Amino acid sequence: MNEVLVKLEECVERGKINLASPFPPALKGQTGADELTREALDSGISAEDVLNALVAGMAKIGEKFSAGKAFVPEMLMSAKAMSAAMTHLKPFFSSGQVKRKGVFVIGTVAGDLHDIGKNLVSMTVEGAGWEVVDLGVDVKTEKFIEAIEKYPDCVLGLSALLTTTMANMEKTVLEIHAKYPEKAILVGGAPLSSDFANKIGATHYSQTPQDAVEFLNSRAA
Repeated sequence: MNEVLVKLEECVERGKINLASPFPPALKGQTGADELTREALDSGISAEDVLNALVAGMAKIGEKFSAGKAFVPEMLMSAKAMSAAMTHLKPFFSSGQVKRKGVFVIGTVAGDLHDIGKNLVSMTVEGAGWEVVDLGVDVKTEKFIEAIEKYPDCVLGLSALLTTTMANMEKTVLEIHAKYPEKAILVGGAPLSSDFANKIGATHYSQTPQDAVEFLNSRAA
C-alpha cells in the first residue's frame, strides 16, 4: 500500500485528526488524517483508495472497541479523524466517482435526548462507506417514515438510552412495519438486548458500532 495511505489508516485508527491535534501524544506534531487525505488526493491517489484506507482504520479501532481494548473517547477521536478526512471526499461522492454502499437513516427515539451513542454509530458507519442521514434526537415515528419515503432503500437505525423510552422505540418499530413490513431496522442503546429487539420485531440488535457496520455490510453484500 502507498505510504501515505498507510499513514492515513494509522491516523484514523489512533485518532490523529490534523497537525494541530495533540492527540495521540505519540503523534503530536505530525500531520493527521486531514492533511494526509489532501496529500493523497493531490498526488493522484484515487478517492476510492483513500476511502478504503479510512474504512480499514475505522475497522481496526472498531474491533479494538468490541474487544474491550479501546473505549468511547478513543472511538470518538478516530471518528473525528475520519470525519476530517471525509470532508475532502464529499465532492467525489456527490459527483458519483465514488459509490456509497447504501443509505443508513438513524435517530434517537421520541422522548430521548441522548446522542453520544447515536453519533458514535453514525460516524463509524459513515467511515465504513455508507451515506448517513442523522435525524437527531427525540425523533417521532412520522419523521422516520418521511425519511423512508425519501430514501426507500435505506436501513433504519433507532437508538435509546433511557429505559422509559424503550416503549417509544417499540411503538415506532410497530408503526413502521405496519406500513413497511420488510424494512430493515437496527436498534441499539445501553438498556437494550437481543431479546428486546426480537420482542419488538426489530431486524437486528447492535451492541457496538462495529457490530452495526457488520450488519449493514451484510445487507449491502
